Formats: sequence, C-alpha cells, structure tokens
Amino acid sequence: QVQLVESGGGLVQAGDSLRLACAASGLPFRNYDMGWFRQAPGKERESVAGITAGGGATRYTGSVKGRFVISRDNAKSTMYLEMKSLKPEDTAVYLCAAGSWSSRAAEYAYWGQGTQVTVSS
Repeated sequence: QVQLVESGGGLVQAGDSLRLACAASGLPFRNYDMGWFRQAPGKERESVAGITAGGGATRYTGSVKGRFVISRDNAKSTMYLEMKSLKPEDTAVYLCAAGSWSSRAAEYAYWGQGTQVTVSS
C-alpha cells in the first residue's frame, strides 16, 4: 500500500527554520512528481511547492519564494521542504502529495496525513 509520511513539524518562533521530510513507500518514488501543500483551519488547501520526478524542475507559490526550498533524494524515497525565515502566516498542517508537481490538488494521486507547523510571533 502506498504511504507518504511527513515529519519535522513543530513549534518555532518567527524567523526560525524547519526542515520537513516526506518518506514514501509502496510506489516507484523516482517516477513520481511530488508536491507540498498546507492547510490551516478554516482555509482552503494551498499548494506550497512542487518538484519533478528527477528533481530537475521546481516551483513555489509566491508567498514562500526565496524562503522555502523543495528537494528530493530518490535513493531514499524522501522529499524535503526546507523552510527559512518562518512567519506566523506559515502556520498550517503541511501535507506531502505524489503524482503531480502542479498547484492543483486534484491532480495528485496520493497524500500523507500531514505534520503541524506552528510559528509564533
């Protein structure tokens, strides 16, 4: 069975950094485009970043450009999201998804359960 498991979330202060990881199993990870999404209570799920299967192309939503970096290690079947200069508005559950690298949630085939990131001011 396909599993995507996020880790690395936590409570930090504004300006701090976190690195999230998404460990994948049950699928040929190197053949799957991947993405990170986030969702805060009462808000719609928002695309954060995407990365192609080989890691050759990435994209970011405007609010995180220059602060977040998406990457992957196909040998470890793991995707990462390095988050720097965190802001309170980054607070959300961050979800890993497989099957696309676009900003459209409907294009993704698999989802993780999410990891909570809370940024205090």
